[in-house]
Amino acid sequence: MSEERYYIGVDIGGTNIKVGVVSSQGKTIAKLSARSILDCGPGAGLEHLYNTIQYTVADSQVPLEKIGGVGVAAPGTMDIPNGILFHPFNLPGWENLPLRNLVAERFGKPTILQNDANAAAFGEYWKGAARDARSLMFWTLGTGVGGGLVFDGDIVTGAHSHAGECGHIIVQMEGGPQSPHGIHGSLELYAGAKGLIRRCREALDSGAKSVIREQLEEGQELSPLLIAACASQGDGLANRLVMETARYLAIGTVNVMHILNPEMVLVGGAMTFGKGDTELGRRFIQHLRDQVASHTFPIPAERTKIEYASLGKDAGYIGAAGCIYSAISKGRV
Repeated sequence: MSEERYYIGVDIGGTNIKVGVVSSQGKTIAKLSARSILDCGPGAGLEHLYNTIQYTVADSQVPLEKIGGVGVAAPGTMDIPNGILFHPFNLPGWENLPLRNLVAERFGKPTILQNDANAAAFGEYWKGAARDARSLMFWTLGTGVGGGLVFDGDIVTGAHSHAGECGHIIVQMEGGPQSPHGIHGSLELYAGAKGLIRRCREALDSGAKSVIREQLEEGQELSPLLIAACASQGDGLANRLVMETARYLAIGTVNVMHILNPEMVLVGGAMTFGKGDTELGRRFIQHLRDQVASHTFPIPAERTKIEYASLGKDAGYIGAAGCIYSAISKGRV
């Protein structure tokens, strides 16, 4: 019997770096979350990243010789085969950074670079809510809308490492909201947190009645959490805004289904309205299912499973570890 090997999964975000030491069975041995360092240049940021990895490995008590490799998940555009970060939107100074090679040289281990949403999708496919599925479309709802696609054990990355950017599907050709990336009228401008807040402000500015207005007058910040709380309390406008978010997400889902026909669609991220633990979260996912079913063909409408993701904030580092484990197992690194 071969000796158990372990893998380091790293999820780099603009706010936090999450690192985990994960077994080949997908069990987390140790994990650590540390604040990202963004205002001291990429050198200090990288050194902080290396230290966070070292602390996590030390905490796991796994000898370095038993670590098989490192998977690094990062935001933004990148060249995945060559391990280069191009434009990590929330990591200033990290542009055109050969991150994979830097990590590999520092730790002397096989290393891969992957988009953060792709890594989270792989985590759900490997050990999360889609572990019994052969193909997956994964949505991450947060400030924007991210996406990841996994088919038969492989992340779909495309010819230029840009596949799976489903939040940038254009759903409004003319007159839609403007994007700083030039992709105007995209799905994330409607279904992401910024889009939800914008739609709420527009409704309030047009005179819509809502307890949200009273909350704002009392000093509350307009946020998805406030909108969700008001919707849970029966506010008509807040409820409509949340259900509209499900409808917009359904249009994006149908577009992906018509092209790729995944077995399962999962919804994760920071803006999931309590998922299945709240009445609002249950209504949100059911409205998403109903809207998908009303806009697609009968067989995929009936057979495509639409659920919430299960790994939460751990999906990124678990998926990154799974990516390097998979790549090594398949002889790709």
